[in-house]
Amino acid sequence: MAMSFFNPIYLENAVRAALDEDLGRAGDITTLATIPAGRQATAVMAVRKPGVVCGVPVAEAAFRLIDPSLKFEALAADGAHVDGKRTPVARVTGDARAILTAERVALNYVCRMSGIATLTAKYVALVAHTNAKICCTRKTTPGLRALEKYAVRAGGAMNHRFGLDDAFLIKDNHIAVCGGIKQALRAAKAAAGHLVKVEIEVDTLDQLREVLEEGADFCLLDNMNVEQMREAVKMSAGRVKFEASGGINLESVKAIAETGVDLLSSGALTHSAPILDVGLDIEIA
Repeated sequence: MAMSFFNPIYLENAVRAALDEDLGRAGDITTLATIPAGRQATAVMAVRKPGVVCGVPVAEAAFRLIDPSLKFEALAADGAHVDGKRTPVARVTGDARAILTAERVALNYVCRMSGIATLTAKYVALVAHTNAKICCTRKTTPGLRALEKYAVRAGGAMNHRFGLDDAFLIKDNHIAVCGGIKQALRAAKAAAGHLVKVEIEVDTLDQLREVLEEGADFCLLDNMNVEQMREAVKMSAGRVKFEASGGINLESVKAIAETGVDLLSSGALTHSAPILDVGLDIEIA
């Protein structure tokens, strides 16, 4: 994957904030005290468990923000599947103090993003025999949404909306306050621009009937069982696209995809992904 997915200003600001958080007021006092000025080193970033690599360019940004003279070489592309037998994914050479100072922030990003990409790839593999697509949600770490959604893409899935301003998604509380499904849909469609999609959440097939009468671009089937989802697809006959949400995990995803829904959204891709074990091994030049 290309990091052109990111606004470069966003990427730099995000990494700069992480470095600022780590360095505090006085910088890396341990490294400054123990490593002689001018000492050179080479460090290799290696994956220690099988998985999908993601975040290597973000790690590069961390090293370069500390010392632009560091030489960074990417050895694996984001989205690459690795066997995890200490698979090298990057090499950085230059000032040892700079390498050690940026190490933890660089690794935090790669471990976290690779973990998301790895878990996502497992979901994608389980539905590959269907036409359904896996997508993420807004259940992301505050401040890291774009990075985590990028990691989902590296794992082979799609992104749902990035924020509240991307698309209309009418949920149960909107319906309750607005006064009903038809009222909410009419208000949203009246306010929507011609490029903006309107999606609405339903909990029952009776609610779906109201949606089909009024019309929508997408319908989110919230916590329905497999039989209900299959019936919803049959009722629609292609008039609306379906997103299944709620209770989607590695055990349930295959059966849900086989109902004929178009999308399966899972917050677990970002809020419950374990990190992928990645380390940095330093060799003194």
